[in-house]
Amino acid sequence: MTDVFVQGSGMTRFGRHLDRSPRDLVEEAVAAALADAGLGPADVDAVVVGNAVDGLMTGQESVRGQVVLRGTGIRGVPVVNTENACASGAVAAHLGWQSVVAGLHRRVLVVGYEKLVHPDREKAFRAFDASMDLEEMRALHPEPPTDRTIFMDHYAGRDDLDESLLAEIAAKNHTHGSLNPLAQYRTPLDAAEVLASRAIVGPLRLRMCAPMGDGAAAVVLSASPGPVRVLASAMTSGRGDDASMPTAVSRAASLAYERAGLGPEDLDLVELHDATAVGELELYAQLQLCASGSEEALVKGGTTRLGGARPVNTSGGLLARGHPIGATGVAQLVELHTQLTGRGGARQVDGARIAMAQNLGGIVGTDVACAVVHVLGGTS
Repeated sequence: MTDVFVQGSGMTRFGRHLDRSPRDLVEEAVAAALADAGLGPADVDAVVVGNAVDGLMTGQESVRGQVVLRGTGIRGVPVVNTENACASGAVAAHLGWQSVVAGLHRRVLVVGYEKLVHPDREKAFRAFDASMDLEEMRALHPEPPTDRTIFMDHYAGRDDLDESLLAEIAAKNHTHGSLNPLAQYRTPLDAAEVLASRAIVGPLRLRMCAPMGDGAAAVVLSASPGPVRVLASAMTSGRGDDASMPTAVSRAASLAYERAGLGPEDLDLVELHDATAVGELELYAQLQLCASGSEEALVKGGTTRLGGARPVNTSGGLLARGHPIGATGVAQLVELHTQLTGRGGARQVDGARIAMAQNLGGIVGTDVACAVVHVLGGTS
């Protein structure tokens, strides 16, 4: 099997880009990634493009990648389009990794993008809701709310949630995001300010939930040795039929640890899918960052903050960096590449050598529909 390296990365700032098209955003991210890799468009052997809801938001279906790449100078190479809810970008990276590790292509460009900001906010909410079994959703929610996606109700459905603990998680990510020039939100918040934000549903406050946003991100995967190596890539789907079974995320994490020959104790930082603060809380144990029931100690002990033993979401995560669905999984890899090459600036994790990115998408029954985990390691 061929070793796979991240040769370069780049992304747009995430946020409200009402005056920019998907094509415009992709061109910026691709140009940045190629420049970072020291490559030109002619050096790309294949492209995998992740996008979740462009068909629902703009009407562009079927050949989304070919359309958004038209102005990049990349011509004639295979272009594969992936759609797997919020995990679309990470799935694109998994397929790109497969192509290089199998020796089919030497350099694969992975792109994730999304345009979610729209004058009709309910249109974006319903696009999100399409990432679940609609028949099941309509049975459970015959009259879906018009001011949020149903996913918020799913996250808020537990009756054991500690509002103050959720606020600490959200405050951490907003503080990290304030150090990231490409984050959608760049204002540091404390727990009290998070709790003072508008109520959404249950214990969830506005700043505990990922915002709607636009953006694009890209990485170049290569067989040529570079400063960051892909140690493992793992993808699973949720069974959705038995809540007593291991989740898709826990199975993907276990596979990634096994393939990398590492354990959670070896990780220096983690980017995980904090669609809400509840999401981050639930993922700690599934990624084996702590034992189930020990989440509060993990958070309050400072382990997951910058300066802690294992910082989580140094980019600001979905809560602060933003969550343009199809771009998120690739943006996580951009952050890992940035950290492992020592270019994190004020948010740099000292001595970062091993890092994990975990992305998920959709809901099917009792589980997420898709989960992807990558483990990256610095080589220098």
